[in-house]
Amino acid sequence: MNTPHILHGSSPVIISFPHVATAIPTDQHHRYTERALASEDTDWFLDRLYAFSHALGATCVVPRWSRYLIDLNRPPVDAPMYPGRNNTELCPTRHFSGDVIYRDGMAPDAFEVERRIDTYWRPYHDTLQELIASRRAEHGYVVLFDAHSIMSELPWLFEGVLPNFSLGTADGASCAPDLRVALTEVFEIQDRFSHVVDDRFKGGYITRHYGRPSEGVHTVQLEMACRTYMSEHAPFVWSDALSSHAAPVLDRFVRTLLAWKPD
Repeated sequence: MNTPHILHGSSPVIISFPHVATAIPTDQHHRYTERALASEDTDWFLDRLYAFSHALGATCVVPRWSRYLIDLNRPPVDAPMYPGRNNTELCPTRHFSGDVIYRDGMAPDAFEVERRIDTYWRPYHDTLQELIASRRAEHGYVVLFDAHSIMSELPWLFEGVLPNFSLGTADGASCAPDLRVALTEVFEIQDRFSHVVDDRFKGGYITRHYGRPSEGVHTVQLEMACRTYMSEHAPFVWSDALSSHAAPVLDRFVRTLLAWKPD
């Protein structure tokens, strides 16, 4: 089954976790290096970290397959999200370190990419579209939150060390201005974690494509440095100590999404 797992909630808030899955179909294993089969660039444990959200009324959408098969947060035309910088593709061929994912001559060709779009990418986005339409019809608006995490230092992708939290709203185009302000305040009122807004990570395809504030669809992305809640080095391990500090901030973030209503 290639449709995502859905935990239905009663609120207008949908949380998308496009990169939390680690599985690669067994019929594709022969293509990948042994290292790649470990799916190291996964958004580790995010569905666990945000598990409280469903009890508050959010709908959660969790994919079944690794981003190494196909990246659900990339456009189907495979255009770079950040022109002029190193990017991973719709069907990534490199780790975030820049090292190759596929064995020699085994990277997917155009036919295989199209097959993966139809088989794996489209079911996820069909689900998002159906949920957006349903929640908007019920509530008059919808808030789609795209949740991500990433290693703090990845020189092939960016310079320096990432802040703990990077809020992305496509430079304010993907959601109402007062929602952007309210979410920014979640980070401004705490002093444990660093944060930026619309800096390196402004929102990927999901945030940019679905965000239509004038049509009642508001989207935001939160990119979180993995050091905020887990060990960043293999074997990747959940940290109760670290996550306990991150949890109150994330709780406030999700509750802000749930409490917000358009004017």
